[in-house]
Amino acid sequence: MSLDVTFLGTGSAYPSPSRGASALVLRREGQCWLFDCGEGTQTQLMRSHLRAARITKIFITHLHGDHFFGLPGLLCTLSLQSSPDPSKPPVDIYGPVGLRSFLWRSLELSHSQLLFPYTVHELVPTQDQCPAEEFKDFSGWDREQEPPQGPPGRLLHPDPGEDSYLLVEDEQLVVRAFRLFHRIPSFGFMLEEKPRPGRLNVQKLRDLG
Repeated sequence: MSLDVTFLGTGSAYPSPSRGASALVLRREGQCWLFDCGEGTQTQLMRSHLRAARITKIFITHLHGDHFFGLPGLLCTLSLQSSPDPSKPPVDIYGPVGLRSFLWRSLELSHSQLLFPYTVHELVPTQDQCPAEEFKDFSGWDREQEPPQGPPGRLLHPDPGEDSYLLVEDEQLVVRAFRLFHRIPSFGFMLEEKPRPGRLNVQKLRDLG
């Protein structure tokens, strides 16, 4: 399995002319997975060798603006570059509870209609992930209304006994989220490649004694 990592931004707190806000792309089997989407990420993508249209999954670590304020703009730009295709699978977006409501309201208020579906899978944090006075429960926001852009996503809780959240699993790898302590609930993401058993050339071994 071929994996390629491109750092689009490593800055924090506020934008810089010479250093983009947090964003990283993992390229895998022709797909691009985006980790965080700070302000200006789409501009950084245009400067890179990557094709934004290949983004199929987006992972947001936490809801500080320098890690996700670029997301509505990126989705709108991807839509402008797209053609309507009802068979196209949704872009999967993973992040803390509250992200679905933010995206929905941002797109609604700006009268933005995407030409592709997206699905937000929300990770439910625990209160020990941040100082008690900073913890806010966003789980009830817009819960009775589903965004019109694509199917509703999953509400993810830590797996029993694993202390992590299973996000993606296929024949090659597993993607999990785990809790981090920060000023607000935050998550790290781990990609684990599954073992690939080798094959012995028995005749070659015999020839070599």
